[in-house]
Amino acid sequence: MTRREAAKAAAVTAISYQRILGANDRVGIGLIGCGSRGIRALLKDALEFREQANLEVRAACDIWRQHREEAAGAVKKAAGNDARQLRAYREVLTLKEIDAVIIATPDHQHATMLADAVRAGKDAYVEKPLAMDMKELLAAVDAVKKTDRIVQMGTQIRSLPSSMAARKWVQGGGLGKVFKVEQERNALKPYWHNYGQREIRPEDTEWKAFLFNRKDRPWDAQQHAGWYGYREFSRGPHTNLMVHFIDLVHHITGAQLPRRVVTLGGAFRFRDNYSAPDSVETILEYEDFLVRYGTAFGTGAGNYLKFFGTRGTLDASNWSGKPFSVSGQGAEEPLPEGTRIPEMESDPHMLNWLKCLRTRQQPNAPIEAGYSHAVAVILSDEALMRGRRLVYDGSRRAIREG
Repeated sequence: MTRREAAKAAAVTAISYQRILGANDRVGIGLIGCGSRGIRALLKDALEFREQANLEVRAACDIWRQHREEAAGAVKKAAGNDARQLRAYREVLTLKEIDAVIIATPDHQHATMLADAVRAGKDAYVEKPLAMDMKELLAAVDAVKKTDRIVQMGTQIRSLPSSMAARKWVQGGGLGKVFKVEQERNALKPYWHNYGQREIRPEDTEWKAFLFNRKDRPWDAQQHAGWYGYREFSRGPHTNLMVHFIDLVHHITGAQLPRRVVTLGGAFRFRDNYSAPDSVETILEYEDFLVRYGTAFGTGAGNYLKFFGTRGTLDASNWSGKPFSVSGQGAEEPLPEGTRIPEMESDPHMLNWLKCLRTRQQPNAPIEAGYSHAVAVILSDEALMRGRRLVYDGSRRAIREG
């Protein structure tokens, strides 16, 4: 690049940056999706960092009246301003005072809303999983790639100091060669049961807006409130829970895409109206290691998350922020007794994104991370539904049997 070309590129970047927000301007945030995750986690985080990031939450959008009222109330209590209460997410995207949006809607809406947001010139924080099928995944990723928008995936575990430290240590050879990673994540009952018990009336929401791009049907309160348990809106634990695990695998090892996947699962404990499996086992083959994920609802026992390497084992079962532990049970140059992973500092996931809105640097979980985790969970689900071992062709961005 010549000096003139470099200067031109820098000028274009500066203009684009100033067009969105000036270095000293307050960032306008819109929350799209005001359920428990949207309010008690993401909105809570944004309000916590509002002074540090110089932001203002200016819109609370949800089709469920009580949810958007609760979100607006939380903004008023914490920050003192009145956030606009909106029902349609596209209304948020038309507001000039909104610079960035937080998308915390049901899984089947993530990809389309993200694509619409970046096309409208908004930066975005979007919950996981990014997509439920390859068509919507590629459309969302390609839409983001055509813009200069800052997108953070909601896989917040990777921003914990423990995860950051483990990433540096493992990729620096601390564990030797990683050859297998496993997680077992069980619970006494499916997480969607509690959601499905919420009371919801048709006059308080917009049923067709909830269905979004799904087939029209008569009002069903349980599907609306307990959408996590229905495959049309969220495939099940191998996509909604495993996404955190598989993203952490990618983050720590540096791997990006699985090559082959096999999955088994079904309703073995809870036989009810829900269609998501309550038990699932999936194995993903990467270039030089295997990954196994399992969930069994009906028991709270047997939970763990471990990375197995030639020098020892990394135990990441407690990912609440405490340093991961290691043991020297490897076959080659075993780790000395008492080995500890050097600690690191890191910003919380939300703060990382908020800072990147100003610096225009890529956040900890950019769109590439969303593409990688979505391929893994989509491949896992497709293998379950087809009853076949599936292969991912990265060069063609396509799934095939093999």
